[in-house]
Amino acid sequence: MLKFYGYKNCSSCRKAEKALVTAGVEYQYIDITTKPPTKKLLSDILKAGEYTLKQLFNTSGVQYRELKIKDQLPGLSEAKAVALLAGNGKLCKRPMVTDGSQTTVGYRENVFASVWC
Repeated sequence: MLKFYGYKNCSSCRKAEKALVTAGVEYQYIDITTKPPTKKLLSDILKAGEYTLKQLFNTSGVQYRELKIKDQLPGLSEAKAVALLAGNGKLCKRPMVTDGSQTTVGYRENVFASVWC
């Protein structure tokens, strides 16, 4: 079953969730702000090579700006950045959807539909 890491107040998450419901795809909803993705999942996403470290961050988020992550990111090791994301779901790009072997980060309708719907 798919794991859907999302945030109910996020418009991208609502669009992605609606696409899954419309397609009849079953999924487990996980509030990314209270239960962020694990370090292992985040590391696996990076190892797959489809996303960069920066693409895992919610660069338009309030906490991203408040914590000045943009300035810190170039000097952070991958391990430290992954730990930061795993410790604070508000820093994560959303939605993150995974079936254990494939993962999508963010919502781009064409990509999301081709992978999950």
